[in-house]
Amino acid sequence: MNNNSKSKPHESAVGHVTGKAIYTDDQRLPSGILYLWPVLSPYGKARILKIDYSNLNNIPGVVTLLTADDIPGINNTGTIKHDEVLLPIDEINYWGQPVVWVVAETEIAAENGAKMIKIDYEPLTPILTIQDAIKNNSVHGDKNIMRRGNPTTALQKSDFILTGNIKIQGQDHFYLETQVTWVIPNVEGNYQVYSSTQHPSETQAIISEVLAIPRNQIVVTCLRMGGGFGGKETQANPTAAIAALAAQKTGYPTRIRLKRDQDMIITGKRHPFLGQYQVGFNQNGQLLALDIDLYSDGGWSADLSFPILQRAMFHIDNCYYIPNLEVRGQVVKTNKVSNTAFRGFGGPQGMVIIEEIIDRIARKLGLPAEVVRERNFYHGEGETNTTHYGQEIFDHRIFQVWEEVKIKSNFEQRKLEIEQFNQNHNYQKRGLAITPVKFGISFTKTEYNQAGALILIYLDGSIQLNHGGTEMGQGLQTKILQVASQALGVNIERFRIMPTSTDKVPNTSATAASSGSDLNGQAVKNACEILKKRLAEVAAKLLNLYEPEELVFEEDWIYCKNYPSHKIAFNEVVKQAYNQRVSLSTTGYYRTPNIYYDPKIGKGRPFYYYAYGAAVSEVEIDGFTGTFKLRQVDIVHDVGESLNPLIDIGQIQGGFVQGMGWLTMEELVWDEQGRLKTFAPSTYKIPTIKEIPKNFNVHLLQKAAQDGVIYGSKAVGEPPFMLAISVREAIKEAIAAFGKTDSIFLASPATPEAILNAIEQVQLKSVNPWEHLPV
Repeated sequence: MNNNSKSKPHESAVGHVTGKAIYTDDQRLPSGILYLWPVLSPYGKARILKIDYSNLNNIPGVVTLLTADDIPGINNTGTIKHDEVLLPIDEINYWGQPVVWVVAETEIAAENGAKMIKIDYEPLTPILTIQDAIKNNSVHGDKNIMRRGNPTTALQKSDFILTGNIKIQGQDHFYLETQVTWVIPNVEGNYQVYSSTQHPSETQAIISEVLAIPRNQIVVTCLRMGGGFGGKETQANPTAAIAALAAQKTGYPTRIRLKRDQDMIITGKRHPFLGQYQVGFNQNGQLLALDIDLYSDGGWSADLSFPILQRAMFHIDNCYYIPNLEVRGQVVKTNKVSNTAFRGFGGPQGMVIIEEIIDRIARKLGLPAEVVRERNFYHGEGETNTTHYGQEIFDHRIFQVWEEVKIKSNFEQRKLEIEQFNQNHNYQKRGLAITPVKFGISFTKTEYNQAGALILIYLDGSIQLNHGGTEMGQGLQTKILQVASQALGVNIERFRIMPTSTDKVPNTSATAASSGSDLNGQAVKNACEILKKRLAEVAAKLLNLYEPEELVFEEDWIYCKNYPSHKIAFNEVVKQAYNQRVSLSTTGYYRTPNIYYDPKIGKGRPFYYYAYGAAVSEVEIDGFTGTFKLRQVDIVHDVGESLNPLIDIGQIQGGFVQGMGWLTMEELVWDEQGRLKTFAPSTYKIPTIKEIPKNFNVHLLQKAAQDGVIYGSKAVGEPPFMLAISVREAIKEAIAAFGKTDSIFLASPATPEAILNAIEQVQLKSVNPWEHLPV
């Protein structure tokens, strides 16, 4: 099958653009559905003294109020560490925390009721920054350490040592569909939950704990999501639990759909990070030692902060061999939203830090940054091709994608052209940069690397397909349909892919860690192979053959590969299988082999394989305003043998643009009281079509099939996000052209203000500060 035949459009593309695609809140309203509205805390940290809801009776349509006293089970939605109260009892932990919820017959009545709730607080002093948390020893857990070699000794022997720190800010998920849940109870104490969740099984588990009922009384269904990006992996759980609590208390269907401002205020973000480092290197730019502390801002509760920090530590090397390395990680506790999973899951933060360090080394030595990067790539065999956590890199492709993108982008020639442009322009400067990506694929918690499927063949030859992955616009269902069609040898139109539901496939993992196609695709393939084996035995008899394993299933026909003209229709075999009492349904299962990790010693093989990529970005900066324009992007990315090039290229483009937004414009601002000031599109800016470069060239690495994965493909959801680091590095190159200095300090995100500040610092430190100064 060639790549062109694989490039099928998204299975819901027509539904998306016509509005016919059904999301959770697009369903027909059940009779008597009730609406919920939260009362949010006005303080970042406070004690609750009194809740007065006596005026609620004056609001027509108000049904009841939900407080912590209404919870029959566990008042907690924490996943790894049970430290996340669903409804506070005596203490507020962040500004905007839901304190109580009003339940009413209409959304307006619920909102009006919420305005009538009077709560007395005793304000306390919040901890709002990583630095304050370190100072006050406000942490979520013990430090995590990974070590190789002896960094202390190696630093002492290094020709050069640089010391520094870098702050990396957070990012809002800004999915198009906000957090939403419907819960429909029945008279027997069971609950049908429709939730926009990346992890239906975990949502089921949390509701079970809160309501104090078994999981088998709860069915969680995810129709599709209007975006997730990690923001609905755990953060969907509190909303679903509250809606279920209201349904249990009232006996009526309930609905929560957060408004955009509520969603941005209540839900967690990408983790801000602080990196403090010492790096040793020689005159050739070779990394000799790195000693680094990573601090992540977990917010008020732990959520997934521990594995997110761990992944940042795994990716602190990116593509570079560092013979002596110690990285210490600490999750700090602040009075902000509980930060959570976000595309890349800590990997981007780790990679930004090492790329910052590489850039500093290059400028210190007066070497081109791309030369320093190349000199430090993993290479050879044994130790020089083994990570600091002990995993040997067997599928090393960084040199291949690196050289290919340099050629395709005409990198060397454009460097000369940009140098000429900068000499002739005092007020505008251009920059060109190339950065690599090596991203580990697998859940780092080994038990999450499993998936299930359920396939039902009906007598008319139509097929119902179930699996545990969730669709959030990334094209998972399209790829799964293609896998099933290829594995069973039938036309893709035969399949109806069902909404993800816990009553069809239980105990599933989240659709996260870029593993949706890898895990669920293999489970579906396994189910198809079981059914093929059963049908082959039936078909062999119908064809008067004796070797069912010799049969080929292809394009709705079954035949012997040695006699292709002698064939039988798939539908006919299905009917005969039924008549012969052969089961036409089965489950499928898959678990990723040969992965393990021991956090006590910081060693193991946590990743099944690595995805690679490299990007060249060119920017132009306006020296008066600090704004930049992305002129051209060239990407070569390794997706193995692509299941669907059309979808994969879309994921690469989307991931890159989202990464660029994080690094250049998406600025979260809290004031000194811990109040988020950027909770609307008017104050929080994400990339638009204006930021997309006219020349946006994406190339998939060819002849790159990966052993041991579904049809040779590789994950594509998260790795492209980090290709956008090339934009940040290109901006630094352009800033450097405004003066002469051996260091560039650029805040993250690189907003116009940050760029202007960096230009000013460059000019102040230049040998002749007036030489390039705009007038």
